[in-house]
Amino acid sequence: MPGQLYGYRIHGPFDPENGHRYNAHKLLIDPYAKAIAGVIGWHDALFAYVMGSEMQDLSFSELDSAPFIPKAVVVDETYDWKGDVPPDIPYHESIIYEAHVKGFTMQHPDIPEEIRGTYAGLAHPVTLNYLKELGVTAIELMPVHQFVNDRHLVEKGLSNYWGYNTIGFFAPDVRYAASTERGGQVKEFKDMVKAMHVAGIEVILDVVYNHTAEGNHMGPTLSFKGIDNASYYRLTGDKRYYMDYTGTGNTLNANLPNVLRLFMDSLRYWITDMHVDGFRFDLAPALARELHSVNKLSAFFDIIHQDPLISQVKLIAEPWDIGEGGYQVGNFPPEWAEWNGKYRDCIRDYWRGAHSMLGEFAQRFTGSPDLYQDDLRSPTASVNFITAHDGFTLHDLVTYNEKHNEANGEDNKDGEQHNGSYNYGVEGETEDAEINVIRSRQKRNLLTTLFLSQGVPMMVAGDEFGRTQRGNNNAYCQDNEISWLDWINADRELFNFTQQLIHLRKRHPVFCRRRWFQGVPIKGIGLEDVAWFLPEGVEMEEHNWNEDYAKSLAIYLNGDDLRSTDQKGQKITDDSFYLMFNAHDNYLDYNLPNERYGKEWMKVLDTAIQDINESPTRHFTSDTIRVEGRSIVLLKHVRNTNEYVQPGKKRNRRKL
Repeated sequence: MPGQLYGYRIHGPFDPENGHRYNAHKLLIDPYAKAIAGVIGWHDALFAYVMGSEMQDLSFSELDSAPFIPKAVVVDETYDWKGDVPPDIPYHESIIYEAHVKGFTMQHPDIPEEIRGTYAGLAHPVTLNYLKELGVTAIELMPVHQFVNDRHLVEKGLSNYWGYNTIGFFAPDVRYAASTERGGQVKEFKDMVKAMHVAGIEVILDVVYNHTAEGNHMGPTLSFKGIDNASYYRLTGDKRYYMDYTGTGNTLNANLPNVLRLFMDSLRYWITDMHVDGFRFDLAPALARELHSVNKLSAFFDIIHQDPLISQVKLIAEPWDIGEGGYQVGNFPPEWAEWNGKYRDCIRDYWRGAHSMLGEFAQRFTGSPDLYQDDLRSPTASVNFITAHDGFTLHDLVTYNEKHNEANGEDNKDGEQHNGSYNYGVEGETEDAEINVIRSRQKRNLLTTLFLSQGVPMMVAGDEFGRTQRGNNNAYCQDNEISWLDWINADRELFNFTQQLIHLRKRHPVFCRRRWFQGVPIKGIGLEDVAWFLPEGVEMEEHNWNEDYAKSLAIYLNGDDLRSTDQKGQKITDDSFYLMFNAHDNYLDYNLPNERYGKEWMKVLDTAIQDINESPTRHFTSDTIRVEGRSIVLLKHVRNTNEYVQPGKKRNRRKL
């Protein structure tokens, strides 16, 4: 009956040298458990071998682990979805918001204290109204599968806050539930998804099918090791040890039928029973390794493509792992989107003034056709991001040159060494007004570039209002104010700018094309769909693309023909825009291109003055426009005089 607790004891040979680690003294978590009650209480009994013995993991422990292992729960599977309809938002209209269930609401003053940090907190009207107001279309939740806090972290008073340490691939983590009822986390999770869907927001799960929380040969026996170690895990030639493409001690064996079935059953369950809208696959190349090399046509991807259910939801790859050949950006199959790490690195370098070439900037801004076009994929294969949970926040990216991870207890040796960041003269927070002006402008530049680029934009929760982790770029173990969103000290001006920027993108399909730019004149129009200019207003030549330290350019985006149709089959058209980028320290004067591109223009955005608004001032082909140092100016083509009115005169303002 619902609420019943249970576990498994599996009998078989304890023969680690041949890959077998059966030990019936260890109570095991059901891999198919749909809820798990409580968390691990660390004790030597959780290990199949005798801790501290000379024989290490070859010894046999007779300690009973039952008092220390969390039990699986029989759940009540009945639930009234009340006609729940997934938003089914196409990629080109998507704006993804990466968030942590606990960290997002833990310090929110307007959410009842008893549900802060929970699924119920995410479903609260305050949360839903905020997400709708901001304009995001999908919330990508960091791991919610039941996970384990590593013993060494617990002993240091820390935790595996991010949750990339799964032990239950069907079970929503009990720690994120306000409900105290056994198995209540399942209903609470469903309530959250249903509320998000009513608000028009999709729910995407960050899933970790590449490894489990059982570690290497010295790790605990919690579930898979004690059920069928030799099948679940990839073992070396010496079957005592594990292949480790994940940096966690083990790698699940996605080549074997029982493991593949576990993955597929889990994915289908989250779609059919929990109504989620997609998945982001952590360290996805680890799932694509047939023997040792990465194979994008591996069994894992074949089965997903053949599955009529899983193949229809959003599938997003983190396209790298730590193994040889593990950096696979651009190499995943059609129908998959990818976190585009090359976009992140290029845009960071451009704005901080590092060695960068306009040629790469152009590729990244237009959806990275060099990575995806030849594989019959569209610009939406590129999930563009400036920051993610792993690394600096947007605020810290312009505030710190170096990481400051001392709180992690690893002597600041953990975390990425190369962050593409710049502090503009002072390490950390400062009262220097000039430096703070530059930092604020750079945040606006990075956000503007992100939301006006082709592809699918993704931002991290809190970046829209200047969240800081105090320079910690690896806050995986910080379940505290370092990681939680600080709503009290939110930068409201930056939020307003980000909100307007998102809604500007959503109103204009020219910034979220479904098809690639051709760079040739459009039939019947005579203008290219995209054109590139120097500040002088003349088109770029071949040699301009490969010049180091190239910091200034302008881009013409033609809205007259986007080579797409709407749901009624009508051709989609939009306004045309002219973007001027200046990454130099000082201002530059930009000449507008000749009048065949447009005789009259109206300023829409200027990151130097934190303004997104239709300006009453017209600009003409012969005009010179000053673009301040480290800033972006966006102009919209004025098609007719009804779009302009002299200052002081009234008219119905046309939406951007």
